[in-house]
Amino acid sequence: MNLGGSRVLVTGAGGFIGSHLVQRLLSDGAHVRALCLYTSTGSRGWLDDLSAELTTDLEVWFGDVRDESYVDQLVKGMDIVFHLAALIAIPYSYIAPSSFIATNVVGTHNVLEAARRHQVRRLVHVSTSEVYGTPDTLPITEQHALKGQSPYSASKIAADKLCEAWACSFGVPVIVLRPFNTYGPRQSARAIIPTVLEQILCGINPLRLGSLEPRRDFTYVTDTVDGLIRAAGAVLSPGEVIHLGTGTSVSVGELVERAQRLLGTQLPVTVDQQRLRPARSEVRALQSDPSRAASLLAWRPTVELDSGLATTAAWLRPRLDPRRAASFQR
Repeated sequence: MNLGGSRVLVTGAGGFIGSHLVQRLLSDGAHVRALCLYTSTGSRGWLDDLSAELTTDLEVWFGDVRDESYVDQLVKGMDIVFHLAALIAIPYSYIAPSSFIATNVVGTHNVLEAARRHQVRRLVHVSTSEVYGTPDTLPITEQHALKGQSPYSASKIAADKLCEAWACSFGVPVIVLRPFNTYGPRQSARAIIPTVLEQILCGINPLRLGSLEPRRDFTYVTDTVDGLIRAAGAVLSPGEVIHLGTGTSVSVGELVERAQRLLGTQLPVTVDQQRLRPARSEVRALQSDPSRAASLLAWRPTVELDSGLATTAAWLRPRLDPRRAASFQR
């Protein structure tokens, strides 16, 4: 699947998945308009890591999805919109939930309305597997009940339901994709895989982690990006919901064992109480049923977990921050 020649908007373009998506789109020959959150430093996030040769057909806009009139101008003239802009830090959502509603819900409404007014060909909304909370059954299908077990997941459920409503009510050609625990280079250091790998690489003894019992379906970032692009070009009915996951899961404890085996260490692990979610809010297991992605998008993940962990560790190694290492010791 290739979107070469298309005019494509990516919101949240400077983030982890967004920057990988922009990189792929530019490599495929698309014209990309990238929305980065405005800051006083003018940083383009991870887009600053892309080569000058690759970014000749990239236009960067600085702004905020919470600004309705700005989003309207942003979407104007675009063929395809990938909506990734969101607040995603689950622990922070317990502290400042209103900010998650403003960005994840109101921001999504603004994008949907702009897509409706300007009649984009396809809007791909990036959701999350967190919308299921702790599931009643595994693997999780797209028909599974939604559970708002954190303010973050509640805000993403609301955004997904707006997409459903705008597809049903106005025919907006929006597709909702739910990636399952995407990982890889450029991921936030708060996420579990960078947290584990950073501590191992820094020789933190003991490793300080939260609960080792939750199970997750880890999907490498290039596979997630491929699913996004396939969704943009596939023949799909407005409002379709599709999982992007491997269909397998490992516990955090098993993840630590695999990472240590790959990196040749045997460091002990201690549970850091500050890294635990509230008891009723912890999602015990996430494991996708990826069969709809296979049938509707001809998509299947290609990167095995051990290979993805090795690649991510190699990317992290030269970027280790001594200040981060010191924070684990506190």
